[in-house]
Amino acid sequence: MRVCAVIPAFNEATRIGAVIRGARQYVDEVIVVADGSLDATAQVAREAGARVIIHTENCGAGAATMTGLEAARRLGFDVAVTVDADGQHATADIPRLVEALRNGGADLVVANRFGRKNIIPPIRRFANALGNIVTFLVTGIYLPDTQCGFKAFGPRALLEVQLRMSGFEFCTEVIREASRHRWKIASIPTKVVYSEYTLAKGQSFANGLKTAAKILLRTFLR
Repeated sequence: MRVCAVIPAFNEATRIGAVIRGARQYVDEVIVVADGSLDATAQVAREAGARVIIHTENCGAGAATMTGLEAARRLGFDVAVTVDADGQHATADIPRLVEALRNGGADLVVANRFGRKNIIPPIRRFANALGNIVTFLVTGIYLPDTQCGFKAFGPRALLEVQLRMSGFEFCTEVIREASRHRWKIASIPTKVVYSEYTLAKGQSFANGLKTAAKILLRTFLR
């Protein structure tokens, strides 16, 4: 199977190079979506060996992820692994996610940051628990870490996925797509590294509540 990494990135010039170099060890190509970045994200990504797609405006993590997934299927890849651009995900775990697709029969693999001895701030644990509950309410599927951006889309999921929500709520939308298309889902424990930088870049508690409200509102208005 031909495997690519999809990395949505907004103003990540200081981090994106290392993430790309880590991912390139395990995939055939890295696709970076520079989502309206005002810094040198696109230039650094190209220099690190990635294929770069540029959004002229900041469209959001969901929109950037969908752009990358669409590029992956147009380029003929069988598998796309989504990775955050800030360095919190362990790219060394990419083979484990791909293996769950190849030999485990899964269509979608979602990394689980809570399945290993990771140091995760309490506020992040609470926010993820809230996301898990909201995701269960709208999809009927419970996973231990629905809000993790580290995912692997197998051939069927990559072909069928269509994300319409542009912000962080896309993580729940991916699970809704899995429910709608009846994909087989696997959850794989993974390493995660939080720092002051990654905590500052992630969702705040207030934004998390807004995300939950958007998901519920969008669901009831369908």
